[in-house]
Amino acid sequence: MQSTARRFTTNVREALHDDKLQVALARFPDGFPVKRRLAAERLPEFDALRDDAKAIKDHVLEHLDYYLERFEAKVTERGGRVHWCTDADEARQRLVALCREAGATIVTKAKSMIGEEIGVNECLEEAGFTPVETDLGEYIIQLRREPPSHIIAPAVHLSKDQVAAAFRAAHTDLPDDRPLSEPQEMLDEARAVLRRAFLASSVGITGANMLVAETGSIVLVTNEGNADLTQTIPPVQIVIASIEKIVPTLEDAATILRVLARSATGQDLSVYTTFTTGPRRPGDLDGPEQFHVILLDNGRTRMLGSEFREMLRCIRCGACINHCPVYGAIGGHAYGWVYSGPMGAVLIPNLIGEDEAKDLPNASTLCGRCEEVCPMRIPLPRMLRQLRDRQFEAGQTPAMFRFGLRWWARLARWPALYRLATGSGVRVLGRLGRRKGRFRTMPFAGGWTGARDLPAPQGRTFQQWWTAEKGLRQ
Repeated sequence: MQSTARRFTTNVREALHDDKLQVALARFPDGFPVKRRLAAERLPEFDALRDDAKAIKDHVLEHLDYYLERFEAKVTERGGRVHWCTDADEARQRLVALCREAGATIVTKAKSMIGEEIGVNECLEEAGFTPVETDLGEYIIQLRREPPSHIIAPAVHLSKDQVAAAFRAAHTDLPDDRPLSEPQEMLDEARAVLRRAFLASSVGITGANMLVAETGSIVLVTNEGNADLTQTIPPVQIVIASIEKIVPTLEDAATILRVLARSATGQDLSVYTTFTTGPRRPGDLDGPEQFHVILLDNGRTRMLGSEFREMLRCIRCGACINHCPVYGAIGGHAYGWVYSGPMGAVLIPNLIGEDEAKDLPNASTLCGRCEEVCPMRIPLPRMLRQLRDRQFEAGQTPAMFRFGLRWWARLARWPALYRLATGSGVRVLGRLGRRKGRFRTMPFAGGWTGARDLPAPQGRTFQQWWTAEKGLRQ
């Protein structure tokens, strides 16, 4: 996928002025975040499971080479093939070669973020194949020639009218006057169109939520069942997965599954959770005749040896995105690449370069909600600060920002003067904002007030409040 992360500030302005996008984003806080909280409350051992899941992934990252080699041996033992690819170009070349060997024309594809990362659809189209996304959200954005705006809800930014318009533009063989005002009508139409693609495809491409070293299995988690059709109907299945998706055992996979769906969509378990091991065996009623796994590095080994190693624990649940106030204001496309939200602000600079994505580490309030809800306890705020520190040391931050920090540091060296300055500022702002209790606009604070109000101070600085509280406790 072509990156526009370098245009982040422009993307943000466009997103903030997109009325339809803002309507869609306004509905977001009442969805996944609420469902996640309720799902966690229903499971008393949820936090203990998070600790177990974190420990599993930490262990894997310590012994990644061993478990990857064990996975390859088990896949081979069961009649499959593993293809090791260093980068996106190598993975695309291998994918096209496998499709040509299969004599494919139509290729069905289940939702896969690693597929988005390496541009699977674009490379297949250039090679003369017809890729068809089978996840409903991915199918919609494929028709619109858009990237996903969310890793688990790719079309969350769209309205019903926009989806209906995309269907009318693409499905020209259907009557113009057919009703498409209700979700069920659009769903029925998509099902009929995709059914033809399933039956005509020679190759099915899936990702993998996990790879199990113990058995050579892949784990797929969906709510639509499209991934099961993608991997069982065509004679050839190609799995594309990044190397950190490995887990040691089936029991470890079950532990992670218990936090995955709850963190992602607020479900106790996704509708379809499928374990697939190799190609069809004699006597099997369905399944592919060939089973290929493309194992892709694409920058993961570099991260493994860096201070961003813990990011490789990510299981792509989207919880950090769902709870991020910045994502809630600008949506996913503003980030300019496959991933978005706090996890994207860390992953994108690491995978495509800090120069290309230098604004993303600053696309965070550092409120800490992302780390609080992450099922793998990834310290996202800390890593965002590390990226900011590197930018500051390299002189990549704006001159005005460095100037402001320099003067703040000088003022902070004089505690009495600092307290006088901040106390005076709080009192002035408190008086100016006492009538409405907030500021909708403020000089030098447009970056804040452009998307939200700034609460008026209540009369005391934090230090004054803390001193008073400490005195009461003593």
